[in-house]
Amino acid sequence: MPSGLSPVDYQRLDAMISSTRFVRRGETLFRSGDPFQSLYALRSGCFKTVVMHREGHEQVTGFHLAAEPLGFDGVSTDRHACDAIALEDSVVCIVPFDLLELLCREVKAVQHHVHRMMCGEIVRESNLMMLLGTMTAEQRVAAFLLNLSTRMKARGYSPAQFVLRMTREEIGSYLGLKIETVSRMFSRLQKAGVIDARGKDVRILDQARLEAV
Repeated sequence: MPSGLSPVDYQRLDAMISSTRFVRRGETLFRSGDPFQSLYALRSGCFKTVVMHREGHEQVTGFHLAAEPLGFDGVSTDRHACDAIALEDSVVCIVPFDLLELLCREVKAVQHHVHRMMCGEIVRESNLMMLLGTMTAEQRVAAFLLNLSTRMKARGYSPAQFVLRMTREEIGSYLGLKIETVSRMFSRLQKAGVIDARGKDVRILDQARLEAV
């Protein structure tokens, strides 16, 4: 929700987001090529977005946490460009895009909020390109953990201790690394006393050293 809305505008926005959907772990919210009709606000849970290469290889393009948007990939072409798959049982709020566009034209605060979210998606994709093009394997894993830490903190959770909802293989796909390399980088950071990783439970022990990687 954007800040600074009048009670009437809050009611209009709330009425527009009245529909929710439960998505079980492993189920797909939308698929590449599906008609674009709505944006989704992730109320709880976690999703990955993936694209499929011609040879059937899956490429993870993003991980989405609670309170983050899904579906902006469909705005430009009116069709979704990726699959959104739940990594755990999740609940999304459905935001019909035509109603959102109408509200944006009438309420500047909502328009500004949507523009900020869209710009955030652009920055995220730019950061991923930099991550894949300029960083070592260890730096990629460190940057991934720091990014998750920042997002957890923004949502009121511990920035130093969290559970990874994605597998090492999915992390590797996102970072452009083999699963063996991802596991080796986690082990290296753990031996150095920077993190404590036990399965999917991760604790950042030395934030400064992780940033320095």
